[in-house]
Amino acid sequence: MNDTIAAIATALGIGSISIIRISGEKAITIVNRIFKGADLKEVDSHTIHYGFIMNGAEKIDEVLVTVMRAPKSFTTEDVVEINCHGGIAATNKVLEMLLINGIRLAEPGEFTKRAFLNGRIDLLEAEGIMDLIEAKTEKKRSLALSQMGGKISNLIRDLRKDIVEIISHIEVNIDYPEYEDIEVLKKEDILPKLEKIDQKINHILKESNDASIIEDGILTAIIGRPNVGKSSLLNVLLDEEKAIVTDIPGTTRDIVEGLVPIDGILLKIIDTAGIRNTEDKVESIGVKKSYDFIEKADLILFVLNYNQSLTREDLQILEKIKNKNYIVVINKVDLERRIEVEKLPYEKTVYMSALKKSGVEKIKTKIHEMYHLEKLETQDPTYLTNARSLALLEKAKISLENGRKALENGICVDMAEIDIREAWSILGEITGDTYTNELIDELFSRFCLGK
Repeated sequence: MNDTIAAIATALGIGSISIIRISGEKAITIVNRIFKGADLKEVDSHTIHYGFIMNGAEKIDEVLVTVMRAPKSFTTEDVVEINCHGGIAATNKVLEMLLINGIRLAEPGEFTKRAFLNGRIDLLEAEGIMDLIEAKTEKKRSLALSQMGGKISNLIRDLRKDIVEIISHIEVNIDYPEYEDIEVLKKEDILPKLEKIDQKINHILKESNDASIIEDGILTAIIGRPNVGKSSLLNVLLDEEKAIVTDIPGTTRDIVEGLVPIDGILLKIIDTAGIRNTEDKVESIGVKKSYDFIEKADLILFVLNYNQSLTREDLQILEKIKNKNYIVVINKVDLERRIEVEKLPYEKTVYMSALKKSGVEKIKTKIHEMYHLEKLETQDPTYLTNARSLALLEKAKISLENGRKALENGICVDMAEIDIREAWSILGEITGDTYTNELIDELFSRFCLGK
């Protein structure tokens, strides 16, 4: 953290502008050494200066240089940003000049890592930055921005504050039992407080499950027998001819994927191989994958043929998916009806014609209703969305439950405090108030180079 780092902060390629970011104690001094223009050591913070990057007497590029002095910068260190002309050669040459003059190439995510280690942001805010960069929908952008703003961090810190009040009260009783004016703390005093904290955690977890839909999308598997129109349904949903469609059963032998936004939520759609008994080794592998995706998927689109009677395989599939989120999609309604619709769940059934591209909006409406997407549109986006944070919150909940059970079973208060303190420490890992170097290195290695 004592050295000065630099990286290209924009995508490398041909464009109008390319930005190189420099952070560290020597950032201003070293850039000033290769900059022909104003004396950067004398300029005010947060000012922009026109000039040239030089290699001796040779002009490398015409640039604008922004100076941001510590601590009022993203990393809280001296930061300089060089706006070059876009282009691989010019950008790389300016970066080369910086490296020659003693600046080190930044590791992935190192600027954000420094912002965290210097107390500028916490881990949740750092993860929010990465989520914002990767956001593919408007809702995910909004959620990431909320996480960057510290709303979610405040939820976690409020929980830690509630827990530390219990811990401090316990410790006063343990360390100073002789003082008569200290209220003796009994399990009857602690249990209601733990229950209230548990309710807050349950609320966050419940709302976070909804928010994870924004973060990760809905993994959706299209399943059914061969030649019922699964690939046609995928193509209609994607509005492109991505899957091969023929009248020959078993055409789809491997997985075909696509992304479909519905009201700002991504549907991650998997078109699976038709489920049937087959002697074809390649096709049978595809069928096995179809069964695997039934287990993995968040949502099943079970496609049936309006022109065919229900088969034993259809009823077996229906039984297999009965405990999952699923929609029965009856395709080919432009043909004569032969299917026994009375054997199907009416409230989960949608009719369509992939050939005529009709009924697609009914499927989207059913998904909207099933996942209460209108709630996701209106609720305040202040909940955990990444697996790391959710796993830690679940772990903290278990520790608190262990402490509560210990008290209910008559174990002394100071022994139960061990579990309660563990929950407090785990919650600190979510925000980074407590952390290990290995965690920090692994987390920030996922960031892009100039961030």
